[in-house]
Amino acid sequence: MKNCWHFDSPIGLLTIAEDGIGITDLFLRKNQIFKGFQEKRTPLLQEAQRQLGAYFAGKLREFRLSLSLHGTNFQLADWAALQTIPYGETRSYGQIAAQLGKPEACRAVGGANSRNPAMIFVPCHRVICADGSLGGFSSGEEIKRFLLELEKAHRSSE
Repeated sequence: MKNCWHFDSPIGLLTIAEDGIGITDLFLRKNQIFKGFQEKRTPLLQEAQRQLGAYFAGKLREFRLSLSLHGTNFQLADWAALQTIPYGETRSYGQIAAQLGKPEACRAVGGANSRNPAMIFVPCHRVICADGSLGGFSSGEEIKRFLLELEKAHRSSE
């Protein structure tokens, strides 16, 4: 059973979940039914919420949380690659595919990104199209733009 906690953020009501090992999920809450979740504010969830608050305030650039992600081997490799993109920078789908040793797998990278269970912690919002357009984002283009602009604004203030 996963423990989860909901809280307001600048992008809406977020839900964080953990399984006793690490963070398993971070997503916008949109009238979901949470089967297999119990609402319980654990120390790990409190720390995740604290770090997210610091991130949204522009004071945290790298999360220090244990993650417990589950997916296919390709998804796990993609999500690990996303975590290497520095704060305030972007990479193209093609660059991530090349980093994974599969330069023709741009669409597969997009598919894996769309299944990322822990947005922001695993920064899929930092992946854009080769032409500079935003591309897709499971939580919506306006949220992707917000996150990129937030990071750009705070990165330039270093």
